[in-house]
Amino acid sequence: MGPVLRVPAGERLDLGAFDPSATPAGPTGKAAGLAATAQLAEPLASLQERLYAASTAGDRRRVLLVLQGTDTSGKGGTVKHVIGLFNPSGCRIRAFKAPTPEEQSHPFLWRIEQALPQPGEIGIFDRSHYEDVLIARVRELVSRSRLNRRYAQINRFEEALADDGVTVLKVFLHISYEEQRKRLLERLDNPDKHWKFSPTDIDERGMWAEYRHAYELALERCGGDAAPWYVVPADRKWYRNWAVSKLLLEHLEELAPRYPAADFDVEACRARLLTT
Repeated sequence: MGPVLRVPAGERLDLGAFDPSATPAGPTGKAAGLAATAQLAEPLASLQERLYAASTAGDRRRVLLVLQGTDTSGKGGTVKHVIGLFNPSGCRIRAFKAPTPEEQSHPFLWRIEQALPQPGEIGIFDRSHYEDVLIARVRELVSRSRLNRRYAQINRFEEALADDGVTVLKVFLHISYEEQRKRLLERLDNPDKHWKFSPTDIDERGMWAEYRHAYELALERCGGDAAPWYVVPADRKWYRNWAVSKLLLEHLEELAPRYPAADFDVEACRARLLTT
């Protein structure tokens, strides 16, 4: 699954070559997709428990899922469905909004560092440090030379995370221009979803081409072996949820965490317990 969705390193990227409604290497149809996702729950939960258990014996490994995408691409929905497959107590979730005054007083990676998962945890970022090379570029908040320095800083930061035992899984949720319109209209048509809509969403939509180019540059320049990017077609929500869950499963299986051996005499403890 991973190689199918992985962005090739060092190549020029054209998101137009990726079909947002495709279902590569996936189940055939929504019903099959929902069933396949449900089947991932048990192995994901088992691997998560083993990852956490290993941390109690000093294993520093952990996983960080970074979700990026345009408005309505389904970052929040993905978080909800993925967390449903895990024990929430072993997850660390952070949704990054506009930086606070305190965060603005620090280097842009500071707030990211404060939210990283601890050993044994699975961290999930709804938006991330990439906002500082996406929005910053589209809205021209910083100079191009500073943007270029940020790409390099991000690469060094992610390489350091990998060296410290963090498996960084970066996913771009790829939706089409037409699908975004549909989802925004659904929010307008449902009073219960008006809170999720802002007139500025239309303004942001007017810069679709600019955001797409900014994403292409971010995926091109920050996609090394330490933290590669994966493009997940997200027009079909069921496929999006299955694909992200499958990517997590593959990365956790590669880590192959194990329960730690007992550091006490099991039989002696059994004998003592039987006398109580």
